[in-house]
Amino acid sequence: MAATEVALWVVVLLVGLALAFDFMNGFHDAANSIATVVSTGVLKPQQAVVFAAFFNFLAIFIFHLSVAATVGKGIVHPAAVDLHVIFGALVGAIIWNVITWYYGIPSSSSHALIGGLVGAALPKAGLDGLVWSGIIKTVSFIFISPFVGFLLGSLMMLLVAWVCKNANLAKTDRWFRRLQLVSASAYSLGHGGNDAQKTIGIIWLLLIITGYAEAGAKMPPTWTIISCYIAIAMGTMFGGWRIVKTMGQKLTKLKPVGGFCAETGGAITLFAATALGIPVSTTHTITGAIVGVGSTQRASAVRWGVAGNIIWAWIFTIPATALMSMIVYYLSLLIF
Repeated sequence: MAATEVALWVVVLLVGLALAFDFMNGFHDAANSIATVVSTGVLKPQQAVVFAAFFNFLAIFIFHLSVAATVGKGIVHPAAVDLHVIFGALVGAIIWNVITWYYGIPSSSSHALIGGLVGAALPKAGLDGLVWSGIIKTVSFIFISPFVGFLLGSLMMLLVAWVCKNANLAKTDRWFRRLQLVSASAYSLGHGGNDAQKTIGIIWLLLIITGYAEAGAKMPPTWTIISCYIAIAMGTMFGGWRIVKTMGQKLTKLKPVGGFCAETGGAITLFAATALGIPVSTTHTITGAIVGVGSTQRASAVRWGVAGNIIWAWIFTIPATALMSMIVYYLSLLIF
């Protein structure tokens, strides 16, 4: 009886930690879905975060849980996971998120979590505990998702420029201000759909290893799905403004037409990745799309120094969180 009580207490603590990560994910990544509408002046910051949070939560009714299944079972073998691995992964990812948020660096919460899982599982189960196919797929999309975002953002921009070449400039601007609300809502849906599922996957994995969920179940318990979507939406509502500035203005100057093209290109990429069950970075996707839009004007319209700093943060995210999570894993062995 006592063992069950302790286990339940630890499970509740870890679920709370996972939801804290999910909140942090929304807080940290709010910038991705609202940076363009804020920087183009279509919405005020306070309006934009409520708008994005609403669509983050709405994603619960639209997307299947294929990303949750990948994170829960496709990065680390469930047999290689224990409470210490989950604790290490979450704490390592949260520390990295706090550091990058503080310095205003738009790094990926998703890859912080993947890196955390890998780093915490290695001392427990070694290389055999990792699902290499899932890791390779996720790592390859570090490069594929921003490239697809870049491609779609620049193609959308060229298409719009061609369609509107003879249009009245003020009229076009007015139209794209309205259309940006549509593209921003689509992007926020994609953000909620892909990112909330990563935490659902972690909690699902935790419940399986502690016996609170069936290993063969097709779906996690309903409460995990609802609580994760609420947590990410709440995090978005308290969004981190430091990163909005980097994304919305420092990378390239955006007009409503550019904002619309970047968000639409990013949203299409996220919808496709979520349908395929691939945990991608919303940060990478929108950054690629913004750079794509900027580069259609002229290469000098993109501040490549800022883009370079962001790329370094991407490259270091998985190794840095893996190392932090490994240290936290060893510390947790001393705690519980």
